[in-house]
Amino acid sequence: MLLFAAQLVAIFSVLLLAVGYLKTDPRAASTRVFGLIALFVAFYLVNGMSGPNIAAEYRIDLGYWQPLIGISSSSISGLFMLYCYFIFQEDKRFPQLLAIAFAGQVVLELLLTLISLRSSAELFGAASTLATALDLLQLAFVGLAIYWTFSGWNADLVEDRRVFRWFVIGVQGALIFFVLFLESFLLPEGSQATAGVEAVIVYAIACLALAMLMVSMKFDYVSLSQVIRKVTVREAEVSESMKAPFDIASFNAAFRDGFLYREAGLTIAVLAAKLGMPEYKLRAFIHQELGFRNFNAMLHVYRIAEASEILADASKSSLPILTIALSVGYQSITPFNNAFRELKGTTPSEFRKAAS
Repeated sequence: MLLFAAQLVAIFSVLLLAVGYLKTDPRAASTRVFGLIALFVAFYLVNGMSGPNIAAEYRIDLGYWQPLIGISSSSISGLFMLYCYFIFQEDKRFPQLLAIAFAGQVVLELLLTLISLRSSAELFGAASTLATALDLLQLAFVGLAIYWTFSGWNADLVEDRRVFRWFVIGVQGALIFFVLFLESFLLPEGSQATAGVEAVIVYAIACLALAMLMVSMKFDYVSLSQVIRKVTVREAEVSESMKAPFDIASFNAAFRDGFLYREAGLTIAVLAAKLGMPEYKLRAFIHQELGFRNFNAMLHVYRIAEASEILADASKSSLPILTIALSVGYQSITPFNNAFRELKGTTPSEFRKAAS
């Protein structure tokens, strides 16, 4: 009875969280993906309510819907990967190879479900190997999501989003990874076969969903653009404690005219030290005054601006593109080409040809 009640609480909390998220920005890709994740987590919990650990009078008979619910549950890891990419790798196109891998995983999961329903003895060995490979692929998806979440933490200029990375997304990823590993490799028959394990998973999901609801109510503004936040008006004035000791003109005089952005591997901590100001004030200034949400995005703008001037200069037409990339602060040609294409919509070579 207690487990059944916890499952109901978890389902209600997850769906309520999704509704709040969808109301924030229904057209955003991350919002829609989060909605699917919440729906599929609810399906996962409903599937647990049909297990043998639930008392007969409360047990749900899913019938023909059970295989479909199983497939939707196996899609959670890939959707979580998409979700984290859309939020923390903003303004970048999702890698085509990963999209193909995710689509392939869903199709193969469907194929395995059909095989298990037919119980074909000849395909059992191959199907078992394929199932293990798909389990590892799901773990890789979650691992990538966790990596994207934490790798950009230091360059993130939005304080609430930095907190969100650690206390919500990180916990989500850890929980999904733990459940996947547990059910795929430690409990071949699934968590439903062990009452204690299923209870721990359900309680963890319920606590996480409730905690996320509390977080969404605590922060007046979570600057994810597409993330849960209260519908309130943000104060226009910046608090005195967050104001930087200079304005945009003086910042540009030091940063742009002083060519500080050319320093390879420049971090916001190093820049704060060079400017002689606390790091938190510099973060607030760049975000609130210059409009950047990511420190690296700001560096790209300043670096590509200078690179464009050099490429358009006919007297420097013989200067190698790699030399230009290194001179404006990049450590290799690949990130330079990627940033240039994102900001200018063309490659450095094509830009130089068009300007000549």
